Amino acid sequence: MFVKICGLSSADAVEAATSAGVDAIGFVFSSSIRQITPNQALKLCRNVPPEILRVAVMLRPTKDEWAAVQDTFVPDWLQTDAADFGILSVPVSCAPLPVYRTEQSPPQGWPRQLLFEGSTSGRGETADWEKAKAIASNTRLILAGGLTVSNVTDAISHVGPWGVDVSSGVENQPGHKDPAKIREFVARARAMETP
Repeated sequence: MFVKICGLSSADAVEAATSAGVDAIGFVFSSSIRQITPNQALKLCRNVPPEILRVAVMLRPTKDEWAAVQDTFVPDWLQTDAADFGILSVPVSCAPLPVYRTEQSPPQGWPRQLLFEGSTSGRGETADWEKAKAIASNTRLILAGGLTVSNVTDAISHVGPWGVDVSSGVENQPGHKDPAKIREFVARARAMETP
């Protein structure tokens, strides 16, 4: 089970995520209470093990905004709306993670991997688990949107995703991660892995 913690903005949160054994950590570079700069993200990743993926999380970035993130932060993955990849130049060293929301479907089939969430990013809106379940049978789906410590087990059981992603669901107040909730979320997701 691939586990990603998103919207990290403090050293304590990054340390909690990495020590809990996450697969990826996400940093928000678009307008949000969780937004940080590429330089801040780079500094937060100073002691992150290389096997943990560093994800740039954006929303309809301009070419210049993406270039600033790419040149300074040099992410392993870019997470942004699926349509954004049509205008951005993404190097082969950075894997695309296109975002699809509950009401969206691609014009020509689902990509090899994607993030599926609720209608609006970063607000804890629960995705349509039934639609996610159908998509997850055909591609590597990372389920996001409205996941918490209390429902991640049910979400994994119902949807059967390749991975899960959480942001607001492990916060003690908007924009501030709770290290204990991060550890518990990762533990519960890991407990659902099939041998």
